[in-house]
Amino acid sequence: MNKLYSLLALFPSLIILNSSEGPPLRQGQLGQRTTIVSGAELTYGDYAAVLKTYVNENARVAYNKLQANRQQLDAFNASLANVDRSTYAAWNEGQQIAFWINAYNAFTLQSIIDQNPIKKSIRDIPGVWKFRKFAIAGELKTLDNIEHQILRSQFNEPRIHVALVCAAVSCPPLRREPYRGDRLDAQLEDQTRKYLASPHGLRISRAEGRVYLSSIFKWFGKDWIDTYGVEGKFTGSKSERAVLNFISQYLDEVDREYLVEGNYKLKYLRYDWFLNKQ
Repeated sequence: MNKLYSLLALFPSLIILNSSEGPPLRQGQLGQRTTIVSGAELTYGDYAAVLKTYVNENARVAYNKLQANRQQLDAFNASLANVDRSTYAAWNEGQQIAFWINAYNAFTLQSIIDQNPIKKSIRDIPGVWKFRKFAIAGELKTLDNIEHQILRSQFNEPRIHVALVCAAVSCPPLRREPYRGDRLDAQLEDQTRKYLASPHGLRISRAEGRVYLSSIFKWFGKDWIDTYGVEGKFTGSKSERAVLNFISQYLDEVDREYLVEGNYKLKYLRYDWFLNKQ
């Protein structure tokens, strides 16, 4: 497994498993292949142990302690390279979504603790989203590849945005357990409620006549249109109305009616990019 990971890291010229998806090939990538040697089912034991040990009840991460004891995280992240095409294809949609969410969050943790000293913000790591590559399922993927070319493009599940964690204070909470295909819906529902109940997700101020939302809903608002788009209710643009329709399902009746009526201005909360550390 470690040998495979090393090979993948040394040869960023992999041909992707499905050439119609994922990022364009970069210079030097064309025409070379690698062999995936393991088709074993992925297990989340090491990752589960990391989350339980280093993430507290407030979703803050003990990055310095994790950096000093990173073996389990590294072992899990290396194992992601061994998932082959037939194994992945045999999973149901929930398992596939859970796989990519867990990978994104685990690679984000790795990106933070690879820095010495640890940065004050993930944004202080050059190329962390767009250029840094990780070996996964026979491919080399960046965090942006996972989020935009896979999760947002291949699945109609906007709740991924309350599950992907960018290691910042204003991000959704990092769960103390991996996402699982057989529990994914319940986990995403719980994540949504927790995030909207936090000061970083939603704030309704009738005194100001304003509804404040996380900037996540501004950046990715169009992802809610297909499922939650409405006309004649709520306020704002097409994507904003879809987001508000989605959010209204998680509120009590009084707040829900306030959102539906639309007699307020929609504002977005300042995003705190400082590290979500303990």
